[in-house]
Amino acid sequence: MPVSEVLHVVDGQVAYLTLNRPEALNALTPAQRDRLIELFGEASANADVRAVVLTGTGRGFCAGADLRGGAGAGERVAGEVARMIREGAQRLVAAVLDCEKPVIAAVNGTAAGLGAHLALACDLVLAAESARFIEVFVRRGLVPDGGGAYLLPRLVGPRRAKELMFFGDALSAPDAERLGLVNRVVPDGELDKTAREWAARLAGGPTRALALTKQLVNASLDSDRGTAFAAEAAAQEINMTTADAQEGVASFVERRSPEYRGR
Repeated sequence: MPVSEVLHVVDGQVAYLTLNRPEALNALTPAQRDRLIELFGEASANADVRAVVLTGTGRGFCAGADLRGGAGAGERVAGEVARMIREGAQRLVAAVLDCEKPVIAAVNGTAAGLGAHLALACDLVLAAESARFIEVFVRRGLVPDGGGAYLLPRLVGPRRAKELMFFGDALSAPDAERLGLVNRVVPDGELDKTAREWAARLAGGPTRALALTKQLVNASLDSDRGTAFAAEAAAQEINMTTADAQEGVASFVERRSPEYRGR
């Protein structure tokens, strides 16, 4: 894979990951997918990275998986498709969900299929006014992958999720915001500026506290109350050992703004 197909820059403790195949609306090749998984893992482990922004070049955020270079529709070995999904689309979405740093999706255009699920897996979603979200699978006679049937009902409820997945209609950015899929819609020309502002705020925050908060929220819908409360107490115990937690308490007592170091 040409390195330029996934741009990677770290600036101001923010990792910027940019899909760069505008001629294909940033449809993901297996090599791009694997590179993204690698970069999310690196961002998670790197103490000097405290937030991540994911976006695309051109008119598309990500049009889904690039099917043009895929295997033909001939005879398959039993288990082949399931293994391909587990090791491919599901692993990518899991890399976003499991990243220990907050991830912002800056959706600059069409987000379809796996591309939509990639955005929905992010912690915060900014969308340009021209962005569209499409559960395109039904148009191709396919079942949603990339964790879509897990993510979407948790965001909009099962009935709305079925409507989007059964019909495959394009959802405008304002409608996506109304349904709760998007945090904010901004003019196309302000998307990058807003994403950078949000990322800078996150990068200046208490990084470990944000990571633990992300874990608690992501796990909450799969937990009963007792499990969720136990996880919350354990997260508090862990977080109170961090320098940032001590700084936050000290700054409150001393009536000054905190200076978090991400430690």
